[in-house]
Amino acid sequence: MPVTSSAPARVILLTGPSGSGKSRLAARTDLPVVRLDDFYKDGDDPSLPALPSGTGTDWDSPGSWNGDRAVQALRELCERGEAELPEYSIARSARTGSHTLALNGAPLVVAEGIFAAEIGAACAELGLLADSICLADRPTTHFRRRLARDVRESRKPLPFLLRRGWALLRAERSILARNAALGAHCCGQRAALRRIGSLATGDDVRAVNTAGSADGERLAA
Repeated sequence: MPVTSSAPARVILLTGPSGSGKSRLAARTDLPVVRLDDFYKDGDDPSLPALPSGTGTDWDSPGSWNGDRAVQALRELCERGEAELPEYSIARSARTGSHTLALNGAPLVVAEGIFAAEIGAACAELGLLADSICLADRPTTHFRRRLARDVRESRKPLPFLLRRGWALLRAERSILARNAALGAHCCGQRAALRRIGSLATGDDVRAVNTAGSADGERLAA
């Protein structure tokens, strides 16, 4: 059972496949936002997992990410009201700096990233978890958004982006299933915004559960 926390703020974990619009939705909430992708490991970290083909790093594996450090930072942020967070360059596969995020009295913070659901149990155990949400849209929509973003930001060479995009397209159902198994509520963007809005106003999120679940089931099909 989750413990009761005296922290003045709690965390809304926002996950979903790459390209599902997590960053844009987080920005629309008007809440403080933590970019969990900034907790990726550096490219020279010996603990990085390899692709099954052995041709490079599997950046879509939770093993490529510092989940423990992310939880530690979120705990400090919720309990103290501010924390120093890393800044990471996906193009360079390296940490490039840091910045301080202050909540300024906000009772909720959105922590968004493709591995967000992985730390749901740890946040709940610390009494910090307000909700865990997984964005579910059509896989082809995610593919287009992801490719356009990654090319625009020059994240990786184009052949790599195409191979990765195709692999993620085929794996999307299993990604959603894993996030749901980790306790994330799968739904579309509108339902996610309603759910976050209910939390922000202190309402019971169970009022939007039924509609949100229907959205998630339809979009993931």
